[in-house]
Amino acid sequence: MTSNTELSPPTSKQLDASDQLAAYRERFVEPKDGSVIAYLDGNSLGRPLRVTAASLATFIQGDWGTGLIRSWDEKWMDEPTVVGDRLGDVVLGAAPGQTFIGDSTSVLLYKLLRAGLEGQPGRNQLVIDRDNFPTDRFIVEGIAAERDAEIVWIDPDPTAGVTPADVAAAVGPHTAVVLLSHVAYRSGSLADAPAITRLVKDAGGLMMWDLSHSVGSVPLELDAWGVDLAVGCTYKYLNGGPGAPALAYINSSLVSRLRQPIWGWMGASDPFEMSANFEPAANVRRFITGTPPILAMQPLKDMTELIADVGMAAIREKSIALTEHAIALAEELLVPLGVEIASPREPSQRGSHVSVNHPLFADVTARLWEQGVIPDFRPPHGLRIGLSPLSTSFAEVQRGIEAIRDVLVSLQ
Repeated sequence: MTSNTELSPPTSKQLDASDQLAAYRERFVEPKDGSVIAYLDGNSLGRPLRVTAASLATFIQGDWGTGLIRSWDEKWMDEPTVVGDRLGDVVLGAAPGQTFIGDSTSVLLYKLLRAGLEGQPGRNQLVIDRDNFPTDRFIVEGIAAERDAEIVWIDPDPTAGVTPADVAAAVGPHTAVVLLSHVAYRSGSLADAPAITRLVKDAGGLMMWDLSHSVGSVPLELDAWGVDLAVGCTYKYLNGGPGAPALAYINSSLVSRLRQPIWGWMGASDPFEMSANFEPAANVRRFITGTPPILAMQPLKDMTELIADVGMAAIREKSIALTEHAIALAEELLVPLGVEIASPREPSQRGSHVSVNHPLFADVTARLWEQGVIPDFRPPHGLRIGLSPLSTSFAEVQRGIEAIRDVLVSLQ
């Protein structure tokens, strides 16, 4: 016997009960005083892992406290590339010898973009979209001013993000490097990286991706896609901690050809030769400049191993379920109050955060933080609901969106 009655969507309780990754939430530090009711900002700063406290203590007592300066010779000199290779294998879809950890995202953006431009003789155009993160745009503008390069601006749909058609219209025989974000920081739109990369390569340009809002939440296949350059922060879905060093990827075909602009002793072929002239290392180490942030890499190592245990496919499946749940709740509770959903509705076109717009959201966000509900706000009127798959529950999403509704009603 069949019924024409539509099935109700699963509740938060049902979704949590069937969540295959639910047990992993216990591995993250949560306040014991009840000061956080719903943490919806994992796309800005991930929660710390419980094991990291012990890992740091062991590191301080052992490698640092006991090994002292000897640890540089024993392991630390290779740490940026060893950790980079592991991250490449687990998260980036990158073979060894192409990834390292070091510097901030901004510094790595500058290094790789400048190197890419200089490595494309006869081409002087840098392509970027106007909706990209401010640092990305500012770095492009600064390099263009330094090197007398031309900027080609893409004006994407604010919700859909940059499309292959947008890129096809922007690239040409003078394109040197195209820099785009894989997941847009405002809308959460997920770019079609394989298609866009092919378009750029066919035009003779280099494709550079900012992975800050996708690494650790969206499966990546940098080698298979033919990506040339990529950077990304490690304190969002990789839970590296505030100010954690960023990652850089340089395709193996470019490692020996590109020459990064900030020369430093750690990027030299023999750092301890103390030579009079700079001779870059033959491998990806040539992109390292100063002393690597060894201590700051340790939390990232813990999260990388957790992701390896879970698998990016399962993480992506949970991410989609969380964002679908958030959108369903927003449609039910927020849209009737005049809220606009500003993220793509199609899961395959969306990262792991959902943006909603309302003129009152600056005030709403401030009041939510006072209550222990923590999304974030991006001008002019966007509230972002960031959902970290391994540490966020479906009930937490519901608590957060109900609180958004309640505060919004109180202000109207």
